[in-house]
Amino acid sequence: MKIDIEQFRILPGTIVNLDEWPTHVAPWYTSKQEYQAILAEQVEELSALQELHYAASKYAILLVFQAMDAAGKDSTIRHVMSGVNPQGCQVYSFKHPSESELEHDFLWRTSRDLPERGHIGIFNRSYYEEVLIVRVHPEMLANQGLPDEALSSGQFWQERYRSIVDNEAHLHRNGTRVIKFFLHLSEEEQRKRFLRRIDNTNKNWKLSMADIEERRYWKQYMRAYEACLSATSTETSPWYAIPADDKENARLMVASVVLQTLRTLRLEYPRLPPERQAQLQQIRTLLEQQASGVK
Repeated sequence: MKIDIEQFRILPGTIVNLDEWPTHVAPWYTSKQEYQAILAEQVEELSALQELHYAASKYAILLVFQAMDAAGKDSTIRHVMSGVNPQGCQVYSFKHPSESELEHDFLWRTSRDLPERGHIGIFNRSYYEEVLIVRVHPEMLANQGLPDEALSSGQFWQERYRSIVDNEAHLHRNGTRVIKFFLHLSEEEQRKRFLRRIDNTNKNWKLSMADIEERRYWKQYMRAYEACLSATSTETSPWYAIPADDKENARLMVASVVLQTLRTLRLEYPRLPPERQAQLQQIRTLLEQQASGVK
């Protein structure tokens, strides 16, 4: 069963109500074997397109992943990008900002890690934390040293959304394609995954009481995500709300979006000027002479 991935793209101007967006859809595969075959085919094409993307060096790709804990960000990145040459792909995970990072504007620390042309950059969490976790826990703003007028304007969050949208528009104009994924997990599925982390001793380290405490704020997080997705999904830097209760399906959907993005760039391998073509022919002659023993 094929899924129209565009139905999960949040169109500009959409007022998002996450209660109306699915966390589970009919799977794109009928068996584990078919899932693995589809993913392998996607990874193979992604590897070829990434090599072309790297050689052409015209654009940069930035993939942004946001989600509640246990939604599968790490595993999605690992599986989808498994065939990509590490030389042309970097993954950055952003935790709580350091003291030095708090001395700068909220976009500064992620700007340092933007991908170069020809590269794919992946943000596992990102500058969007500043309108998600910080909105749910506004007491965090006390450590950011912001001027009083910024905090008292009455438009604080709207101004942050505007900064994000303006920055992504600037990146697009300069050749960086920004694609954003919200892995939409249900509260019940998160509960089940947390229990599995307890049962699997190799994953015990991934769960703490702080994770359970954050579940108390589920509704507040959903409202923060709704406001963020509504305000910052644009024609050139869209959000995709990916149903994430089925990890395998989510991976296939994310891979489809990444492939679609690379295909639309219409990349070509660099064409060498005549003098370089002539030089290659000289190199060919030398190599052929070496093979025949001619010096």
